Amino acid sequence: MTARILITGAGGGVGTLMRTRLATEGRVLRLLDIAELPAAADGENVELVEASVTDMAAMEAAMKDVDAVIHLGGHSLEESWDKILRVNIDGTHTLLEAARRCGVRRVVLASSNHAVGYLERADGEAGDYAFPRPDTYYGVSKVALEALGSLYADRYGMDVIAIRIGSCFEKPRDVRMLSTWMSPDDGARLFEACLSAPSPGFRVVWGVSGNKRGWFSLDEARALGYEPQDDSEEYAAAVLEQHGELDPSSPAAKYVGGAWCGPDFDTAVKEAGR
Repeated sequence: MTARILITGAGGGVGTLMRTRLATEGRVLRLLDIAELPAAADGENVELVEASVTDMAAMEAAMKDVDAVIHLGGHSLEESWDKILRVNIDGTHTLLEAARRCGVRRVVLASSNHAVGYLERADGEAGDYAFPRPDTYYGVSKVALEALGSLYADRYGMDVIAIRIGSCFEKPRDVRMLSTWMSPDDGARLFEACLSAPSPGFRVVWGVSGNKRGWFSLDEARALGYEPQDDSEEYAAAVLEQHGELDPSSPAAKYVGGAWCGPDFDTAVKEAGR
């Protein structure tokens, strides 16, 4: 069992969902975020660290006595290039380099479906190693995250797994999420598989539940020992009643990245003032 896990971005959406689900007897969760985190509950075995993933000294200190890292830190939505570069790309490099320097051999990286957002759904089930087709600066940062993970695995012999997370919420929030949803419980199952699989080297896996309407391969995740137990179909009737079917001509229907492939997410144009 992994005795001490460092979780970056522990105050974010996925980090909050995983805080209780990854807690097991004999395990310490070292939770790191730039924001103040909720204090430990009674009986909760956590260590709280307020720091940025861009701070090398802080990250090296956070790696002390750590057995594995789950890297969720960074901007989770589209931002300006400067912010994405500094936090998501440089921050991932800082984290991996700190882990290497401190002898931490296993890192699980939160990638995203937006690394391949411009993959057309008409191409069929998205394979685990689908070629990068990012839909935003955020998506580019996840491509860079995967590339850095590959480098550190190959050059330094670390075990690095990048999870292309679909949509991790308590319930699917719209029609697209009926295909991309990863339940929090399945998310915990996948993280546990990534932490315990023997000598995985570098892997890219999809982070989704076993959805009847799913678009994604689960071959690599299952090869690590992941077996999803949830399916978004449980919520399909309610979601469809509220939102209706997707417009087949919309980006949400055409591309894996959904609405992120539409004009509202063209940050480069907005930055240029056009």
